[in-house]
Amino acid sequence: MSHKIVFLDRETLDANLRKPNFPHDYVEYAQSAPTDVVERLKGATIAITNKVPLREETLKQLPDLKLIAVAATGTDVIDKAYTTANGITVSNIRNYAFNTLPEHVIALIFALRRNLVNYVDSVRRGRWQEANQFCYFDYPIYDISGSTLGIIGYGALGKSIATRAEALGMKMLINDVVPGPNIVDIPTILREADVVTLNLPLTPQTKNLIGAKELASMKKTAILINTARGGIVDEQALADALRGGVIAGAGFDVLTVEPPKQGNILLDPTIPNLIVTPHVAWASKEAMQVLADQLVDNIDAFVAGAPRNLVTA
Repeated sequence: MSHKIVFLDRETLDANLRKPNFPHDYVEYAQSAPTDVVERLKGATIAITNKVPLREETLKQLPDLKLIAVAATGTDVIDKAYTTANGITVSNIRNYAFNTLPEHVIALIFALRRNLVNYVDSVRRGRWQEANQFCYFDYPIYDISGSTLGIIGYGALGKSIATRAEALGMKMLINDVVPGPNIVDIPTILREADVVTLNLPLTPQTKNLIGAKELASMKKTAILINTARGGIVDEQALADALRGGVIAGAGFDVLTVEPPKQGNILLDPTIPNLIVTPHVAWASKEAMQVLADQLVDNIDAFVAGAPRNLVTA
């Protein structure tokens, strides 16, 4: 059997993509609007998508589709209830960002705990030239060593973050869906941690997991990091908390809508002590190549009759 493979948003992956090991026709599009999807996937047996949604109204028009190979870990763009009920296999990418995302989290911790952005901006504005001594202390600087890191979501990435944080002398508080002897509840983490990092998927249960009440329970000197998914934190509540000095800072690599073409409250440059990066924590050159190789491995395994990295409802 010859397969037709269609990659709907190839532009999202800056890596070499090798050919699968079976007869196939391959078509790729740099990006695909929702209105393009049905036409582009007609006759396709394998669809590759990173962020292009595939919902029931689309999938029911694609009777030939056998596999959706998601070029990412998160699968919230897929209607998994429909795929499971209708025999469409879904695979995803796992354990590929084991260096890049934890390094991004650590970089945000350094930048925020040491107030690097505020100091760099103040120097550019001429503040140093105006100082009465060799330095100035307009923004508080806190040590990382000896501080407490709260990790909410202790999968492969959470564990990798913990390894790096321990090397820096940080103490750990861990929360995860899997029970264990060292697991603490989320309220305890929020109350006691100096840094909280979120590393869990967006689900109905985790949507707005961190809102105004949760932010108010944190230390005023604490910082919040989200490299997981937009929507886990109530963005309005976070903006209000930063403006009101409820917490000391935040570093976000994700927003509720990406790209934020209609704007987003967290893009307001007047919000203090907020660093927003454009969903690139995962995107080192090395990690993207690991992702691309695993993506083709998933497709090869499916066609060989031994599907892997399966995702169900």
